[in-house]
Amino acid sequence: MSSGPGGRAGSAAGAPPPPIRVGVLTASDKGAVGERVDESGPAIRALVEPLGWCVADYAVVADDRAAIAARLRRMADVERLDLVLTTGGTGLGQRDVTPEATLDVAERLVPGIPEVMRSASLKYTSRAMLTRGTAGIRGFTLIINLPGSPKAVRECLEAILPALPHGLEILRGEAAECARPDDQDGQEETVS
Repeated sequence: MSSGPGGRAGSAAGAPPPPIRVGVLTASDKGAVGERVDESGPAIRALVEPLGWCVADYAVVADDRAAIAARLRRMADVERLDLVLTTGGTGLGQRDVTPEATLDVAERLVPGIPEVMRSASLKYTSRAMLTRGTAGIRGFTLIINLPGSPKAVRECLEAILPALPHGLEILRGEAAECARPDDQDGQEETVS
């Protein structure tokens, strides 16, 4: 097995790519001290594990910008996870700082992901416009902020999951740019 980008194990010629390694990070003051049971983290796990993805790390931290950023750095730089899904801390409250912590560590933004999540959630509630979640890349890790409720987590993940494998393959260096499937005139348009 060869070493892929960033020292990750790559697949041999013709072999399927390695499973997507996921980190789940819940931001919750009450959850961090055991006053509330985290339901959103397990909701994420329930959606990604049936896809064959491996939840390699799961943590609950307080709504503290430095603590969230430190855990995101560890998941990306040390554990070298492919995908980190955060939940909680994306609202308008003074302690809702997950987007800021994500921006502290992200090297590049992926604005289409939160746009799609908010659009999908607006079908269920007008309050979806109040979420401030973001998405970004650190090294070879994609970080996505999900809302804090299990219901919103499911709605948002169901909207973005179909596109994530291709994006992660590109990020891991396993997929080449390709023509769009809906390109009807024979002209190749690169998608990255």
